[in-house]
Amino acid sequence: MTLSREQMLVEMGISPIWVRRDVPLAAGAQKPIADTVAVAEVALPVATADASPRAAGDWPTLAAEVAACRACPLCEQRKQAVLGVGDSNPDWLFIGEGPGAEEDARGEPFVGQAGKLLDNMLAAIDIVRGQKVYIGNAVKCRPPGNRTPEAAEIATCRPYLERQIALLKPKIIVLLGKVAVHSLLQDDKALGAMRGQRFEYAGIPVVVTYHPAYLLRNLPDKAKSWEDLLFARRLLRQGSTDSLL
Repeated sequence: MTLSREQMLVEMGISPIWVRRDVPLAAGAQKPIADTVAVAEVALPVATADASPRAAGDWPTLAAEVAACRACPLCEQRKQAVLGVGDSNPDWLFIGEGPGAEEDARGEPFVGQAGKLLDNMLAAIDIVRGQKVYIGNAVKCRPPGNRTPEAAEIATCRPYLERQIALLKPKIIVLLGKVAVHSLLQDDKALGAMRGQRFEYAGIPVVVTYHPAYLLRNLPDKAKSWEDLLFARRLLRQGSTDSLL
């Protein structure tokens, strides 16, 4: 069964449904009771990674290196390393935390309940997994018991993430949760304080939002992530417009 955009938003737990004022309502649809909540789009001080990305090489080389990596203890209990999945020439790059049990078994990120929610979030802004979007994680191996990756583990995996970004050349990056923020921006501020701001990595706009697994436990914050996705889409469209000037 194919869900409409409105049904996907309901599935995400977002109500009321917000629409842009310049988009006509579908036939028979009720007028929304609130417009999209505005998020500040001021350019605050840019946060960038300290280290320059390694030479990107190519995908087969990177995939082989990640699969064979023994650089930190996370390799000891994994079934397989999980590099990422999606379009190799994406507009969007979503970066999460690390593989869970199901991701470790299947070799693909975001395939459990958090993955279902992420797919609904993407669909709500007209994105289909695998089309103009790539999904990856800050660390490529499952932490035991699905615990939060440690700082040393994040640092060990960071060069792989940097090489992914260099190969993908996305137009915008969305960081899902604190681990992704710490990995790419190396910032430990509270996530809520970083929302609604435009950061940069290697000249690419970066937006911060909550991890889908967190949203499953904190339903009211789904609306905040919806705001963040709209903010990211505005930045992406703004960048596309600027490139034509």
